[in-house]
Amino acid sequence: MDTSVENGIVTRSELQLRVTNSTPEAIAAKAKKSLKRSFRHIRTESVFKRTLIIMGLVMVILVLGIFLTLVVQSLPSIKSLGLKYLWGKVWDPVQDIYGAFPFLLGTLISSFLALIISIPFSVAVAIFLGEYHPKGWLPDFLKNTVELIAAVPSVIYGFWGLAILVPMVRTLENHIGVEPVGVGIFSSSLILAVMIIPYAASLGRSMIQLVPSPLKEAAYGLGATRWEVIRSVVLPYTKSGLFAGILLSLGRALGETMAVTMVIGNTSIIPKNIFAPGNTMASVIANEFTEADKPVYVSALIELGLVLFLVTVVINLIGKKIIDRFTND
Repeated sequence: MDTSVENGIVTRSELQLRVTNSTPEAIAAKAKKSLKRSFRHIRTESVFKRTLIIMGLVMVILVLGIFLTLVVQSLPSIKSLGLKYLWGKVWDPVQDIYGAFPFLLGTLISSFLALIISIPFSVAVAIFLGEYHPKGWLPDFLKNTVELIAAVPSVIYGFWGLAILVPMVRTLENHIGVEPVGVGIFSSSLILAVMIIPYAASLGRSMIQLVPSPLKEAAYGLGATRWEVIRSVVLPYTKSGLFAGILLSLGRALGETMAVTMVIGNTSIIPKNIFAPGNTMASVIANEFTEADKPVYVSALIELGLVLFLVTVVINLIGKKIIDRFTND
């Protein structure tokens, strides 16, 4: 007869089950089952690790494939024009004269000017959402609005720039005594500044929210104000992340095509000032690639893509070195 299980008393059937499970045969069966499970886990982990390695190699091969494709397609232009292509100041496909310097200069000026304009707004939004108001309906609304800015198609920014921004810039040019063209480097930089704000702001907000609370509480305990905590604790702790966001914004600005093409003026000359019309490497490729009717012309445009690719890689490598230096300090 089974005894009661109340008060911790083991029943006879349970005792028999324990005895049965402790026999050599049961122990061997458990060990075999555990061994199969271990082999299965090891095999699954091995497959998962190999999958990750293959995916990483695919990305490397993809980047190398893009680079090699650009190099191969640029060979006719490289052989025909040589290094003078990079600092040539004239772009005249009719006369078979190809100089990329105006486009390289326009790309760098518009991108860095946009970065300078966007940094105060990006850092301000990041500090507001990460430190002052991390929760609530207003921060949620502002965060969704900032993320929506990144989701808007670039052609919409181009239409908005032509309809709203260009007339405003033209009015400003009238007041400061500059030729009132409206379209130009400055207009494209303003468009780019709006487009790249979400990248630095989102990453900066995430980094600020990761600052350990004991660091800030210790500063408050010493009598520091909110501004002093942000300046002396939050910003130094998150400087590498903030710079990474700025670098991501710069990479976005360098490669933007459609919005810039619609408001930059599309002239293949060196701009006299930041209000003058110009061109970028991406915009000239978008404008002229379908019209290229000569092998050297097509190759010269592809070489522009190669130069843009290399400029982006170099700037990202420099930024990574600076981030590593900040992180190791």
